[in-house]
Amino acid sequence: MTLNYIWLGFFFIAFAVALVKLIFFQDYQVFSSMLNSTFDMSKVGFEISIGLTGLMALWLGIMKIGERGGMIAILSKLVGPFFSKLFPDIPKDHPAMGALIMNFSANLLGLDNAATPLGLKAMSDMQDLNPQKDTASDAQIMFLVLNTSGLSIIPLTVMLDRSILSAANPTDIFIPIMLATFCSTLVGLLTVSFIQKINLLDKVILSYLGGITILMASIAYYFFTLSPEDVNIVSTTASSIIIFSIIISFLGMATFKKINVFEAFIDGAKEGFQVAIKIIPYLVAFLVGIGVFRASGALDYLVDGLGYVIGLTGADTDFVPALPTALMKPLSGSGAKSMMMEIMKTEGADSFVGRMASIFRGATETTFYIIAVYFGSVNIKKIRYAVGAGLVADIAGIIAAIFIGYLFFH
Repeated sequence: MTLNYIWLGFFFIAFAVALVKLIFFQDYQVFSSMLNSTFDMSKVGFEISIGLTGLMALWLGIMKIGERGGMIAILSKLVGPFFSKLFPDIPKDHPAMGALIMNFSANLLGLDNAATPLGLKAMSDMQDLNPQKDTASDAQIMFLVLNTSGLSIIPLTVMLDRSILSAANPTDIFIPIMLATFCSTLVGLLTVSFIQKINLLDKVILSYLGGITILMASIAYYFFTLSPEDVNIVSTTASSIIIFSIIISFLGMATFKKINVFEAFIDGAKEGFQVAIKIIPYLVAFLVGIGVFRASGALDYLVDGLGYVIGLTGADTDFVPALPTALMKPLSGSGAKSMMMEIMKTEGADSFVGRMASIFRGATETTFYIIAVYFGSVNIKKIRYAVGAGLVADIAGIIAAIFIGYLFFH
């Protein structure tokens, strides 16, 4: 599957739905809405890219300091055995390994702004090892699917939005989201490993996965013992301390090795600016396609159809009104946020549907956005099975979110 077919699909499906609404329902505004969405989303895509420039310059500058100071090599050794099994095509001391580790660390802490530039750096480094420059390598697909699975220990943005909408306990979705994203990531990892014939029974992989599972359970138990107010304070403080400690360690190691820290930062920041500019056309193209798909009403019909089918099975359909958030998240993070907040305003932040929308938003990642940005940054056009594997992980996260949501709140 290529980005070309995905992008065309948004437009053709949206056009077909709009024609039906115009001819059979006399909806004379649908095409105007679709056209307006192209202007709006083009502007949004450009604004996101420009806003990302400073963040990328910052984090790629810090990464360059880490590379030259040797801190990345130290971090790589800590999880090197596990990553070397999942990414056998990447040499152990290659810069891509350090960027991978930092990217996953930022994602775990829910720091999207830090994770994106680090992920783009990792993708660029892996592209240097890619023999077919227009085709995604196995390592790049594994990296992308693990990113799209949305593994997060601390879903800060979701909790903040719930607080804004006056949820009685904004952090009550913390543990459900953590469990749901873990299921999504595990399924994504298993799916790609099966396709790439990675031996999951290897003792190194089993030991690391077992350790991660125990860690997740321990973190869940610790936060479960805290009061709602303490959960928010501890998670926010811990995230900030960990990330800033990493920055200081990079600076300290580079200074100890007598590296020109400022010069290293500037070199990395220059790379960040160049990558951010390269992203603009890819991001605008995808956001426009998503905007047209949404404005046509195609997404609404999809949700209604799913609700009808689920109802035929006799299963409880109380969660269906929250599905737009789940279906939008792989397409657009801002769209999923808007839908979640709209649902909470309508149904109530502390309602079952409001909580389900929150869990759905945190259970998966912006798969198509990540594909467009990460692959677009290195001019990859043939993405092979990346979308399929990413969507499998998303579906697993959505299914897990439904069961966990019912367990906790229904």
